[in-house]
Amino acid sequence: MIDPSLAAPDGPGTIRVVSTARTHVGHVRATNEDSYLADAPVFLVADGMGGHNAGEVASAIAVEEFEKLTLQSTVTVAQMSDALRGAGERIGALGGETQQGAGTTVAAVATAVEDGIGYWVVMNLGDSRVYRLSGNLFEQVSMDHSVVQELMNRGDLTPEEARVHPYRHMVTRALGAGPDSEPDFWLIPAEVGDRMLVCSDGLTGEVEDRMIERVLRSSAAVESIGQDLVRLALDGGGRDNVTVVVLEATEVVGHGGLVPGAASEAPAEDGTSEEDTQPRPVAERSRD
Repeated sequence: MIDPSLAAPDGPGTIRVVSTARTHVGHVRATNEDSYLADAPVFLVADGMGGHNAGEVASAIAVEEFEKLTLQSTVTVAQMSDALRGAGERIGALGGETQQGAGTTVAAVATAVEDGIGYWVVMNLGDSRVYRLSGNLFEQVSMDHSVVQELMNRGDLTPEEARVHPYRHMVTRALGAGPDSEPDFWLIPAEVGDRMLVCSDGLTGEVEDRMIERVLRSSAAVESIGQDLVRLALDGGGRDNVTVVVLEATEVVGHGGLVPGAASEAPAEDGTSEEDTQPRPVAERSRD
């Protein structure tokens, strides 16, 4: 995780990607409160929460603020922080308009260039996630800001127990819901062929990581991968809105070349972050 103040300004060049985005209301919910952005250099999923369509409005506001960054070829962490802050102020102003406060999770991948080298900027706030497949490595880059994640960090809960825990929908950080809206950031060197997945918990609540990895490692194009991931979530129950954004680096400044083929079929390594998440005030999603 990095400090936003450490981000350097853009350098020449960029990272070129192919991408796709898919969203579905699921089999249970009446409305889709997820929103997404898939427009270089920003790829984002926002999962709204709050009654009376407040979540839908909050997630849309997050997309609108980050969409302003798509007028440039790369971004900085500071610019990502400013966009999040602007979205938070707008969502906070909605507070008096709903009985339940509006809020949203935000997870994003953006492209940055420092000293002529391409990087992924990963950001998350809440329990929407970012995964990375890079050669032999498959990892969840983001760390969930949730009650069950904190229980797992303390050793009080296993991942299998977390999937069915009654508090699995409670987040400890969110934009506009509760006092804590500080995101986490990571700056990761990009490689040609990297595949990144940004998704709402409508995917991860229904599909295990091992299956997500298998789909990302397939030789299919990113468009088919996005379709397959949503289908798996729906087949698994579709109890929530599900949104996925998938992107693949085809050219990376500082590395050059085009993607040589499909992602490696080698076994994955365990790259899960071990950083602790401190206890936070709880915000629970509305379950319409």
